[in-house]
Amino acid sequence: MIKHYKFKTKPYDHQLKALEKSWAQKTYALFMEMGTGKSKVLVDNIAMLYDRGAIKAALIVAPKGVYKNWFDIEMPVHLPEHVEHTKVLWEPTNSKKKKLELDTLFDGGTDLKVLIMNVEAFSTKKGLDFAHSFLNIFLGKALLGIDESTTIKNPTAKRTKSILKIGNLASYRRILTGSPVTKSPLDLFSQCKFLDPYHLGYDSYYAYRSRYAHMLDRNFGGRRVQIVGSYRRLDELAKKLESFSYRVLKEDCLDLPDKVFVTRNVELTDEQKKLYATMKSAAIAMIEGKVMSSANVLTQLMRLHQITCGTFKADDGTIKQLSSNRLNELMSVVEETEGKVKSGQIT
Repeated sequence: MIKHYKFKTKPYDHQLKALEKSWAQKTYALFMEMGTGKSKVLVDNIAMLYDRGAIKAALIVAPKGVYKNWFDIEMPVHLPEHVEHTKVLWEPTNSKKKKLELDTLFDGGTDLKVLIMNVEAFSTKKGLDFAHSFLNIFLGKALLGIDESTTIKNPTAKRTKSILKIGNLASYRRILTGSPVTKSPLDLFSQCKFLDPYHLGYDSYYAYRSRYAHMLDRNFGGRRVQIVGSYRRLDELAKKLESFSYRVLKEDCLDLPDKVFVTRNVELTDEQKKLYATMKSAAIAMIEGKVMSSANVLTQLMRLHQITCGTFKADDGTIKQLSSNRLNELMSVVEETEGKVKSGQIT
């Protein structure tokens, strides 16, 4: 099926190999380094399963900084033209327009239904309930894919628990990340449990930790805690991963272009939004009143840009530092990057 499939965009050799290994599997991990095109692999996989009649719907979960890319770029660019589909971007709004848009996912049509959500939505009851309803409608005929799956590496996090809770509603499950282990091999537990609790042989995090980590007792301020002293049996763990995952590094992909750019959307904080809206309204009023020179217009544009960067210069010349999500997003990118981050990798 792979060789004769009508791709919308031509896959690279490593993407073809990833599809050959994974497309028909119920659960699979695509450990593909950033820039190697793991998103395309998932889109093609969804299309193949839909064509085969194996699925009728797909729920894609991604970090807030990139989930809109799935709606604006990944699906339009890579989903084959012959696949009729309805795709909706999740937004926690109560507007009538958005509600009508979300309702199209439940219209009973035969087209592929695609829901794209940010992983943060699973920390809310509203987001979890909607995802549950969506998957439940297509019970046994849906795929659930987690992009940058290290976002669910913490087994105690609310969003991790929520995603694990609804995972079994999807007959096909995928995780995608460039660096499945960001700090320790223990990061793998929740990601792999989402796919199948039996992949690593442990349904309990503590049993898994006991197998692959040597714990030490320490006393801090009269409180006894356990910390990781070292890791063990990593060859055994690697062997288990081989059976349900495919690893790709950029350096191994000879047919890739020199640079692959990925856009990350960073939301403004509430403080930034308020200042930006106020300054924008004032600037528009001045422009409409024709009381601004071209130099003043450029100054106002620069000030708006400064707000998005986390600083605000008042009329009296004082500069205020604003809270910003840019650094948090940068650290997320660094976590997903294999090895050291070189100058020019992130701009």
